[in-house]
Amino acid sequence: MTARPTAAFLPDGRRLHLNHGPIDLIIEVFGPERESCYGQATRRFETVLTGLVSELPALRTPIMDGHRFTNPIARRMAKAVQPHRDVFVTPMAAVAGAVADEMLEALIADRQVPKAYVNNGGDIAFHLTSGERITAAGPAGPIEIGYDDDTRGLATSGTGGRSHSFGIADAVTVAARTAAEADAAATLIANAIDLPGHPAISRERASDLSPDSDLGDRLVTTSVGRLAGDEVEEALRQGEALACRMRAEGRIREAALSLKGQVRVVASEPETRNAGVLLHA
Repeated sequence: MTARPTAAFLPDGRRLHLNHGPIDLIIEVFGPERESCYGQATRRFETVLTGLVSELPALRTPIMDGHRFTNPIARRMAKAVQPHRDVFVTPMAAVAGAVADEMLEALIADRQVPKAYVNNGGDIAFHLTSGERITAAGPAGPIEIGYDDDTRGLATSGTGGRSHSFGIADAVTVAARTAAEADAAATLIANAIDLPGHPAISRERASDLSPDSDLGDRLVTTSVGRLAGDEVEEALRQGEALACRMRAEGRIREAALSLKGQVRVVASEPETRNAGVLLHA
């Protein structure tokens, strides 16, 4: 790595932009301690990428019994994918969310902050105090989360994201306890939305697209052509089934799945799913 981490305020003067290699963060703190919080975040960011690189070989493989990560972000990644070990998944499935979680913790440490968030390319960790709410965009409409909700992380995955996907989802947005947990779940739900062998879906080996990919020679989706309405429904049903199972097991709070203009929502209340909007009570 030749480039150094950079820190700069966005034109609004309120949000901080931190960048180092593939990590690109937008951070905002509300309240009088904003400046001190930004200083804490900037100092922590200095070693985020170098710390991850030191454990990258192990992070690119499924978790091995007995392996212990020393880097705190790597530990967050491993913890987030641990419940999903029945399918192929590496800790890299949670890297963006885990970075957001770690940076949020550093951002607000020992400070009185009413509200704050760290947005890592759409994977968001946030902090709320009593009476505060946060609103974010989702494939089914606005996502609103309040202080009383047991949700502090959002993540989105799909064929249009920064990482490769086994599936064909346009987007899957998940709300969970942490951004790392949401990231891992969104990745796997997006993988499940698929029509294996369909002639309108093009795939290539992940290693041909990214030689250092944690997915190796597994086929990932590169384009999705025209699909019939019933085919879209079938693909979404598979992802919806997995999201419902994850929610029943307490791994996620809610999810919104989209493909070719169709949307499925797995939410707290059955009527919410029919409304096409991801809401939190």
